[in-house]
Amino acid sequence: MTQHIPAKPFHINPAPAGGRAEAEGLLEVGPSTAPRVGQRIRVLSYNVQVGISATRFHHYFTNSWKHFLPYGGRLGNLDSVARFISGFDLVGLQELDAGSMRSHFINLAEYLSERSELPYWYSQTNRNLGRIAQHSLGLLSRFHPHTVVEHKLPGRVPGRGAMEAHFGAEQGAGSLVIMLVHLSLGKRDRRMQMEYIAEVLRDHEHVVVMGDMNCSCHADEVKRLVSHTRLQEPLASQKTYPSWRPAHAFDHILVTPGLGVEQVHVYNVNYSDHLPVGVEILVPESIILPHWTDH
Repeated sequence: MTQHIPAKPFHINPAPAGGRAEAEGLLEVGPSTAPRVGQRIRVLSYNVQVGISATRFHHYFTNSWKHFLPYGGRLGNLDSVARFISGFDLVGLQELDAGSMRSHFINLAEYLSERSELPYWYSQTNRNLGRIAQHSLGLLSRFHPHTVVEHKLPGRVPGRGAMEAHFGAEQGAGSLVIMLVHLSLGKRDRRMQMEYIAEVLRDHEHVVVMGDMNCSCHADEVKRLVSHTRLQEPLASQKTYPSWRPAHAFDHILVTPGLGVEQVHVYNVNYSDHLPVGVEILVPESIILPHWTDH
């Protein structure tokens, strides 16, 4: 049974102007190694293209109206997405809609939360076009985060964002930070965005960064993020775009060494123009991840 929760179920904070680490005075922590025991969780990142499936490049033209107007197949396709993601514990979704004409004024993060029975959800609108479209990120979780922070990412064209969710302890070895991102198409903008994300995450020991980064895992901007944080290089370099004939690895999950990596997989499901990427990680016993039934 899905727990019905408000549109903003978590404690929401704006991102501090000087960077989260600077604002909270976090201290540097020592290096960590993968745990031998702990809780195994399944994490997934998926760009769902507002519930529009695609099997050819020409569908970007023939289906273009579906990005602005409602159509009967959208929710049915998202029902298939919900069945797929229901087997995961933390799901980061890109290219959702927070409730406009094209989505029948339904917040798609909430819709997917209810149908996947992932009880905690949060929707962050990064480009609000009113009734026409509300471009958003969505985070769905089986665990209760104590804080979610919205970030407006830098760039020459506004409309890109990141969502930072905290689980377990407030900080230190008992804290897990999840960062969901959808980065710009331009390399210069992505570099600025990676630098911003690195500043936010540099003092956290247990971190997962996931999303559509619109670049390969070997791109300079990804290497810069890794060099300025405790994050390791992306866990998989399998190609995820386009979903019908993958030629580019745009969707990535990065973790810090203190989280043990059990499995990494790109899933061959065709509900969008991207393929989802997932990872099974081992979370140290020091991090308590309460289910909603524990509250």
